[in-house]
Amino acid sequence: MPLPLLVVDAANVVGSVPDGWWRDRAAAATRLRDSLATVAEHGLPPFHDGPLDVVLVVEGKARHVESTPAVRVVAADASGDDKIVEVVRTDPEDRPRAVVTADRDLRRRVTELGAEVLGPRSVR
Repeated sequence: MPLPLLVVDAANVVGSVPDGWWRDRAAAATRLRDSLATVAEHGLPPFHDGPLDVVLVVEGKARHVESTPAVRVVAADASGDDKIVEVVRTDPEDRPRAVVTADRDLRRRVTELGAEVLGPRSVR
């Protein structure tokens, strides 16, 4: 049985907390990636218990953040939102899928594809 898929909008989640992330976007995305290792292992109620297949979508100055064994990082060449929609749409598995974002338009786009949506606080 494939693991449930959790796709995280890095720019939106990082930007949800005014902690100085704008001084070093790549470092902020790296901290988020590292914090998601616990989510990958233990899950994210109310979405799903762990383990989870966690994908962190990065863009802009965070585009060079690398994957870890627990969190797969996908870099957007252009729009991070478009890349998130692509990840959800092209997921070949018939499995639970959720996207972490507060972006209204992105929320609409991924729910149309059958994914659940969770707010940034769910992973902060």
